[in-house]
Amino acid sequence: MRKTMVDVPAQDGTADAYLVRPDGEGPYAGVLMFQDGFGLRPRLEEMADRIAERGYAVLVPNLFYRSGRAPLFDTSRLREPEQREKTIQQVMKLAGGLTPAAIVGDTEAYLDFLAAQDGVDPGPVVITGYCMGAMNALRAIEAYPGRIAGAACFHGGRLVTDQPDSPHLRVGEITGEVYLGHADEDPSMTREQIATLETALDAAGVTYRSEVYDGAPHGYTMSDTSTYDEDGERRHWTNLFELLDRVQAKRR
Repeated sequence: MRKTMVDVPAQDGTADAYLVRPDGEGPYAGVLMFQDGFGLRPRLEEMADRIAERGYAVLVPNLFYRSGRAPLFDTSRLREPEQREKTIQQVMKLAGGLTPAAIVGDTEAYLDFLAAQDGVDPGPVVITGYCMGAMNALRAIEAYPGRIAGAACFHGGRLVTDQPDSPHLRVGEITGEVYLGHADEDPSMTREQIATLETALDAAGVTYRSEVYDGAPHGYTMSDTSTYDEDGERRHWTNLFELLDRVQAKRR
């Protein structure tokens, strides 16, 4: 595979990003991956590589590029619960400044960059996101329904809020397919909030699947943190690849 760090001209500067493509001429369908709060790091690159092995070109941008190039945190001790919690406090400061308008503008730049790469199919992509990246992936597919054909959101938080810009309020814009793999007993996405989101998706006629991963805590996909859950990660890969395959089949 072809792996490289790239610089993406974004809305408010240059976003560093990881780009991985299969060997060969392609063209390969694109996948945009949105990070969890701990940012662009080896674990995200490993995950992107696994997707690329199935024949996709994957771009993983540093969503916090306005604060500097990755890594912005010490992620070497995230398997220690206390250290993870301390790092989350740093994350929250940056995540709070990542507004819906910033995400929408940046997403357009990421889509343009990925579509322009050699060997990449310029057609609609699938987006996958984790934690805060899941929330922003949902915002992205709402903002660009013609350019994003599917979204897979895992252990997402704040997909439903009481604010006027809550992601669930714009699901009627979605024309593609959505998969939601919720963490179990997640205070950032409660059972009541999940039900509210599903009601909104049903009312909008969105093709979706939403399920709770029993026993899997928030952050269950991230093997470099203390909340990793092996069964949850395995289940996530199955559902992500099924979504990718369905969307790809529709393109043929």
